[in-house]
Amino acid sequence: MSRIAYYRVSTGDQSIDAQRQALGGGFDREFADEGVSGATPAASRPGFASLLSYVREGDTIYVYALDRLGRDAIDVQSTVRKLLDMGVTIDVRGVGPVGRGVGEIIVAVLAQMANIERDRIKERCDSGREAAKASLAATGRTHRGKASLGRPKAADAATVAAWRRENGATIAATMAHFGISRATVARYCATG
Repeated sequence: MSRIAYYRVSTGDQSIDAQRQALGGGFDREFADEGVSGATPAASRPGFASLLSYVREGDTIYVYALDRLGRDAIDVQSTVRKLLDMGVTIDVRGVGPVGRGVGEIIVAVLAQMANIERDRIKERCDSGREAAKASLAATGRTHRGKASLGRPKAADAATVAAWRRENGATIAATMAHFGISRATVARYCATG
């Protein structure tokens, strides 16, 4: 019977350290998915897929919160059901071990709340994007003062294409001169 921890964070700039610290350690194995959205089905995440291959009857999986298993209510419930059917216990910090019956009802409610939060996050992102577009069209700057939406451009496409053409430069030389990737050089020079 193994004690197994599972951690997940949605973006690359987040860390699993807070989850690890909150769960306290002492685990036989730890699995993690870093930079993976909770909207991605659990079995499709590399860390969770490895966990599924590893767990055996009698094992206990510890998670920081139910939404670490996912933010899609149906996927979370089916994942929990699959683990319970395998004889695996899921121990959610603050909730405790999840079992059949009442435990599954609690999972259903918490999973639905995670699903609602995912929808709210999407609404906030969409709203912010719309505000940025409107402000950019009206003032030339987003509502946060940026000159464009998305990541800043690595270099001006016309300048890169012109420099490469004028110097008869290879893609590698152009990459080195501007400090940009091969894909960026190819994209800029295909249009310029």
